[in-house]
Order: sequence, then structure tokens, then C-alpha cells
Amino acid sequence: MFYGIFCTFAAYILWGLFPFYFHALANIGAMEILAHRVVWSLLFIALVILVMRRTAWLKDALTSPRILLIFTASALLVGANWGTYVYAIVTDRTIEASLGYFINPLVSILLSAVFLREKLRAAQKIAVGLAAAGVLWISWVKGVPPFLGLALAFTFGVYGLIRKIAPLGSIEGLTLESLILTPIALLWLGYLGSTGELAFADASGTTQLLLIAAGPITAIPLLLFASGVRSIPYSTSAIIQYVSPSMVFLIGVFAFNEPFTLEMLIGFLFIWSAVALFLGETVLMQRRLRLEARKKADEV
Repeated sequence: MFYGIFCTFAAYILWGLFPFYFHALANIGAMEILAHRVVWSLLFIALVILVMRRTAWLKDALTSPRILLIFTASALLVGANWGTYVYAIVTDRTIEASLGYFINPLVSILLSAVFLREKLRAAQKIAVGLAAAGVLWISWVKGVPPFLGLALAFTFGVYGLIRKIAPLGSIEGLTLESLILTPIALLWLGYLGSTGELAFADASGTTQLLLIAAGPITAIPLLLFASGVRSIPYSTSAIIQYVSPSMVFLIGVFAFNEPFTLEMLIGFLFIWSAVALFLGETVLMQRRLRLEARKKADEV
């Protein structure tokens, strides 16, 4: 279990540090960063699956209309999520990006209730309501809804919903998604090159290396997460997942000095209360289920 906690925690720590990486590329357009992220991720993940000899699934996946349809949808969603996140960081809206990932699990609960007909427990309903109140308050204070944060929460929420029915594992799924997105990314990079707007061509060696590093930077946390989350209780992973948005929020406030007013703090307090209720209820429910399972085992 220690190995699982370590890998999962390491994954969320790395995700939490992403703002520093993308902020260092702020002079590159968000769409070009996204294109590089897609292309170099495919190359890195392809190398990984070749070394691991996990290529047997590829032929069936590429010849199955159902699998291709599912993963085209998930690829477009994860691409939109990645692009929105990069745009949020390079336009100094890191705090809003953290909001998206604070409310994402609550959005996922809501989507499961709507599309999978999963019944919400009382505490979950209250948590969703508190999060909605926080978003509405921030919208009223700012005069405009936090569109980037909501886009991050809903694109990743729907992505997770689709991946629930997807027939491929984490590494295989990411490979196929990258494979689907790469032609679009290459076309965009080609267009930028043809118009003389490809920043990579004129960038410093350090910036070029940072863009190439998008491959391992994207893939390594996913590999750690996939390896770790399988061996720890759901309640533990639910708690650990908030390491990342907490880091992103703190980086936005203290490292990037983004404006954070008292009025915005009130909205975040609603959201943090929703998170605390969600986590507490999850831990208690998981504990109750374990006790019930142990009691049944003892009776047998």
C-alpha cells in the first residue's frame, strides 16, 4: 500500500508543479504548446509501450469503429482540457485553473447522477450545492463566470465519464488519444511554420528542450497514477487528488502574485467547504463499507 500511496502522491505533486512549467513557456502561444504536448507525448508513450511490449492491442483498436469513436471523443475532450489549462496558466489565470480541479470531482458526481443514474447521497447533494454557490458568488463578484475553471471541470468530468466505458487501459488509452490528436497537432505546427509564426523555430535551445520535454512531463505522472491508484483505497485517492489543485492555487497566489480578493476568498470558502464535506463523507462511507464486508466475512 505504501508503494501505491507514494506513486499516487508523486503523480499529484508533479501535476501540481505544472504551472511552473507552462509559465516558463508563456512566450509561446497556448495552441502551439498544446500541439507540442500532443506530438511529444505520442513519441514518448510509443517508446514506453514498445519497451514494455504492450502493442498487441493496437491492431484491434485501430480496426474497431466502436473503440475509435469512443477514443476520438475522449481525445477531443482531453485535448480541450489540456489546451484550456495551458491557456489559463500563460494568461495568468492560475487561480481560476485551480478552481476547476477543486470542483472537478463534484462535477463528476453530478454527471454520474445525470448520465449513469447513480443516486446522490444527501452529503453529496449538499457538497454539489455548496460548490455551485461558490461558483455563482465568484461569478457575481467578478461580473463574469469563471469560464476557464468550469471548462476544465466539465471537460475532464465528461472525459472521465467516457473513459469509464472505454475498453482500453490508461497507457493504451493515452497512446490512442495521442495518436488521434497528433495529425491535428502536426497540421497546426505545419500551418504555423508556413506562415513564419512557429515559435519553436526561433526559440532558444532551453525553450526548445522544454517543449520537447512535454512528452515525458505529460506521460510520467499518468504512468505513476496508473501504477499507484490500483493498490490504494478509493477514499485515500480521493484525499490525495486535492494535493494538485491546492498547489496550483498556492502557486497562483504566492509565486505568480495573481490578484485574490476577499470577495473571491468567500467564494473559495464555499468550494473548500464542499470539498471537505465530500472528502469526509467519502472516508466515512468507505469505512462503513469495509466494516460491513468484514462483518459478513466473520458471519460466514
